[in-house]
This record gives sequence, structure tokens and C-alpha cells, in this order.
Amino acid sequence: MVMKLIIINAILFLAFRLVSFFMQANIKYITSWITLPDSLVEFITQPWAFITYSFVHFGLFHILFNMIFLYMFGRIILNLFSGKRLLTIYLLGAISGGLLYVLSYNVFPVFENDRGMLLGASGAVTTLIVFIATYTPNTQLRIFMFNIKLWQIAVFLVVADLIRMSTGENAGGMLAHIGGAIFGYLYAIQLAKGNDIGKWFENILDWFADLFKTRKQKPFKKVHRTPRQPAGTRSMDKSEHQRKVDAILDKIGKSGYDSLTRAEKDFLFQNRDKD
Repeated sequence: MVMKLIIINAILFLAFRLVSFFMQANIKYITSWITLPDSLVEFITQPWAFITYSFVHFGLFHILFNMIFLYMFGRIILNLFSGKRLLTIYLLGAISGGLLYVLSYNVFPVFENDRGMLLGASGAVTTLIVFIATYTPNTQLRIFMFNIKLWQIAVFLVVADLIRMSTGENAGGMLAHIGGAIFGYLYAIQLAKGNDIGKWFENILDWFADLFKTRKQKPFKKVHRTPRQPAGTRSMDKSEHQRKVDAILDKIGKSGYDSLTRAEKDFLFQNRDKD
């Protein structure tokens, strides 16, 4: 699942770059229908953007660092959970980050002069990092020559995002990070208590997957039938049987019942009702 997400992000990045290059068009215009706008009117008309924005990147280093973090922490998650769970965390994290972004830009006046669109997997990746750091905080990750606990990495990243947001640097992106981090933390806490708050979303993913599956036909049961013998064969078998019975009876008439062998007595006994 980690590699699938990386491949999808990479393919879309290259595709939009190629289209922009050959068509000499603005890449922001090309991707405008799958990035998440901050305007209420715009995002209501394209609700799918709450998910699709997390697969769109403009800058090379933007996608590079996101995919490195996705690979590192995604593999740790897959050691404990299924690929479906990882996809659920990724997508719900993207939705949570998008919701906080849209809500903040339409409620708080401080963002009135900072309009734009949201894109990138950063919010979803932050969700994965905070989720696994909350679920297994003391698991260590080796970075260069140092072993660092996951909770320390998560705290560092969240604090860094808060500092960057307070300075006004990419406030929208930082809001998506914080929204994803909040959801990742809540998901891990509830999962540790036995409450899977993402199960409903997994059921939706299963429903969509079933729509594209080819229904398998039930295999026909093979019924074994005794082949019907030709009429001549049945008559021949019956005549042979009768001759054997007649021979035994002749033997009884000549030498008495006691002269029969054990097999002849059994044969006669088994077939007396039929005769």
C-alpha cells in the first residue's frame, strides 16, 4: 500500500508537469479542479477535493520529502496493521487536514488576505506519523547514527509546524498538518482502547472495491451418474446370473445342500429374494 500511494503521487506529479510543459499552460489552472479551494462556494461544488488534493504536488522537493516520510513511517505502520488501515489513516487524515483548513479560512479574519488553495500529501503523512508515534511511542527509528523515538519525532514536527504557522509561512499547509496530527492522535488513542473510529471508512472502501470486482460465477457441481448400460448388456448379465443360480440348484438336487461351498451358499442366500 505504501508503494501504491507513492506511485500514484509520482505519476500525477509527472503527468501534470508534462501536460503543463507541452500545452504551455499554467499548472495551477490544470490542477484547480482537484486541489482544495478555501472558498465555501468553490469547495462545495467539488467535495472530492478533500481527498484528491493530497495527491497533488507542484514542487520537486515538496513531493520528494513527503514520499520519503510516507515510506519511512508507512512501513512501520504496516508491521502492525493492514494496508487497508494505512490507506484509511492516510485518506481520513487528508480529509481532517482539509476540513481544518477550510474552516479556519472561513471563520478567522486573520486569513482574509491570505487566500489560495491546498495541495500536497503533507497533512496525510503527518497523520501517519502522529498516529504511529502515539500508538507505539517508544519505537525507535534510526536516523543517520542516532536512534530517535517516534514520539520525539512527532513532537518536533508538530511544534515546528506551529512555529511556522505563527510566522505566517504557508499557514494553510500548516493548518492541514495540524488537522491531520489531531486526527492521527485521536485515532491511535481510541484504537488502543479498542474503538476503531475509522471502521466506517474501511467499510466504504470495501463497498467501492466491490463495485469494480467482477462477480465470480458459482462453479457447476459435477454430478456423477452411473452410465446406462445397453439393453443387450443388461440381458446378458441377467442370463449369466440366472445360469449361476440354476447351476447351484442342480448341484443341490444331485448332492444336497451340504455339498455347496461357502461362496455358493452366500450367493444363493443374497439372491433368494430377487429370484
